[in-house]
Amino acid sequence: MPSFSVEPVTPDPPSPIRRPLLTQSWLDVAMVHWAADPADVARLLPAGTRPDTFGGAAHVGLIAFRMHRVGWLGLPGIPYLGGFPETNVRLYSVDDRGRRGVVFRSMDASRLIPVLMGRTGFGLPYLWSRMSVRRAGDVVLYTTSRRGRRTRSRMAVRVGEPIAEPTALEHFLTARWGLHNAAFGRTLYLRNSHPRWPLHRAELLKCDDDLVAAAGLPAPASEPVSVLYSPGVPVRFGLPAGPLNAKG
Repeated sequence: MPSFSVEPVTPDPPSPIRRPLLTQSWLDVAMVHWAADPADVARLLPAGTRPDTFGGAAHVGLIAFRMHRVGWLGLPGIPYLGGFPETNVRLYSVDDRGRRGVVFRSMDASRLIPVLMGRTGFGLPYLWSRMSVRRAGDVVLYTTSRRGRRTRSRMAVRVGEPIAEPTALEHFLTARWGLHNAAFGRTLYLRNSHPRWPLHRAELLKCDDDLVAAAGLPAPASEPVSVLYSPGVPVRFGLPAGPLNAKG
């Protein structure tokens, strides 16, 4: 394995993206994380990356939110096509250049055209699903049902107090300024930038989920190590960089 220095975890992006390829906002974000065996994660990561661990553990995240106003090349987002619920199963990676990122194992969304664009344009694992995000007081309910499959997720969180200073683990899981993705025979790195997350404590009231197991991971057998909520952030994505060297 090559020798490299891993970039530090920083709550703010290391550099701005002045000419974004994509702009969007992530709203009503629930972030639920479980510890995972690094060996279970390593086999699912793209070439040139390995599990990014905290305290010796890898992590799997179930992230549900509302996508809002997706726009291209600085143009304003289209209200209908650019706004939809989304639920992701994601892992945490570091590449052979020391860049930390996330790896999406699945990305469920309720709009067909963005699903097709994400799959064909970026090779991302988007799936067309029936979805909803509903809020009643301090409780937010997220539902996902994949079209043509018996794969579902139903998750409810109670939003708590704002977090003045996140823990080291919370920074590790949320301060991610890039995406590793295997597409078109190579591994690409896509940078993102957004303001510091406004985070809240949250309580997981319900989690009936098939998405983690469908993503090739063991179904969580214990309580999550982190449950967070955020009202959201505006996000900018830069041009893809890569390719990375293959593993091994």
